[in-house]
Amino acid sequence: MLRKRALHVVIGLVTITIAATGCGRSTSGQTPQSGGASVAADAKAADLVPATIKEKGALRVATAEGYPPMEMYKQGTQDLIGVDPELAAAIANRLGLKLEMTNASFPGLIPGLQADRWDLAMSSMSDTEERRRAVDFVDYFQAGGSIMVARGNPAGVKDLADLCGRAVVLAKGSSNLAIGEGQNATCAKKMTISQSEDAPTGLLQIDAGRAVATIVDYPVAKMLAQDSGKYEVLEAQYGAGPWGIAIDKKDSQLRDAVQRALQELIDSGEYTKILEKWGVTGSAIQAATVNDQK
Repeated sequence: MLRKRALHVVIGLVTITIAATGCGRSTSGQTPQSGGASVAADAKAADLVPATIKEKGALRVATAEGYPPMEMYKQGTQDLIGVDPELAAAIANRLGLKLEMTNASFPGLIPGLQADRWDLAMSSMSDTEERRRAVDFVDYFQAGGSIMVARGNPAGVKDLADLCGRAVVLAKGSSNLAIGEGQNATCAKKMTISQSEDAPTGLLQIDAGRAVATIVDYPVAKMLAQDSGKYEVLEAQYGAGPWGIAIDKKDSQLRDAVQRALQELIDSGEYTKILEKWGVTGSAIQAATVNDQK
């Protein structure tokens, strides 16, 4: 499958909507913390931005489009829209920076952070202990994976156990792939698991009869089913947990600034308005945390 072409979208300071109306390092040298930031309670997010990033005037954020309503192209264009692009723009605005958003492959997001190609990765990424070995997360969302099947559920799938012995397609590098593989380890008759680049391309395998089901993050699954009318979403959510904005562990000062910016958005109600626009308020959080530290 061909790789997606990289896309850069620059957003001005005063705007939080991407071209629509429609995962880099600072040199702070601070030691990463496993929990929340220890910064002055009255400090503004913009005051916490590392000097090197402030001098550049831009926040470089990477995403992997193909997970509506979280990140996708505006129809007929290559303009990035959705929850993550809008929240990224709002965070950049709080930090007093322009947003430079890049589309990349999901498996390459964390390596891109470590190679200093971008400052943040924001792409419906589950905050997991394994990923925390490489990055820190500012958590901004809560969701799990749900099973998607063809409309009418012709295979009669009721839960994860019903996927045993069946052909299933799962997005490469995703937490949902891990959910499927974990279930497969318990199956007496193993699944046949194929991997797709993203959720929409996985659904094409269901359309073609090559797979009976996929597992997709709940808000994404609901929108894909609603927009197409071709699929059903089983209501159970598996592996529910926080989604986070990934930041290289060397960038603890930037992490603190992003956490504060997100909390400012939550407190102001701007965060809720963005989630309302995309129909995902059921996955809202009440406080910005680091590495799922309450």
